Amino acid sequence: MSTTETRRGEPVTTVFTWEVRPGQEKQFEEWTRGITRCARRFSGNEGVSWLHAEDGHRYHAVLRFSDPHRLGAWLDSTERAEWHARIDGIATEVSSERQSTTGMETWFSLPGTTVQAPPRWKMVLTTFLGAYPFTFLIQWLATPHTTGWPLPLRAALFPIVLLPMLTYVVMPLLSRALRRWLYRLPDD
Repeated sequence: MSTTETRRGEPVTTVFTWEVRPGQEKQFEEWTRGITRCARRFSGNEGVSWLHAEDGHRYHAVLRFSDPHRLGAWLDSTERAEWHARIDGIATEVSSERQSTTGMETWFSLPGTTVQAPPRWKMVLTTFLGAYPFTFLIQWLATPHTTGWPLPLRAALFPIVLLPMLTYVVMPLLSRALRRWLYRLPDD
């Protein structure tokens, strides 16, 4: 999904992949620190994370912005272009692997691939399968013990427990277990 396909107010996460020339890793890592500081000063920036496999020459930047418009402003900025000019001859962006997501797609992404997110109805059904058992358990185990709590605190308990479980445990497991169904090609 490109940033132009997303709605203006949705947060957007984009992953950039860089192929670094062997022996140039130190220079590239210095560059990542500088461009990260520059990006953080841009309006709407919500963070940059860098990932690197120890045995390879590929680096991945996970860039988060508050909305596609602000991401676009960063991507088209003079500052970013100047930083990119500094890396010439050291690393090359693998533009064919650039990915942008705005919502639940991040739960269904396959690392190292450019596979499109599954249809939304499949994401909704899979999320329901993951969320329902935990919703049931929270209602059964925790709710009876929190009836005396103020409403804002009771309401906070549910997402504090459920969202980390879904994000870090349940959805990665479900997306792997159901990958053949989720990512089935139309002619399968």
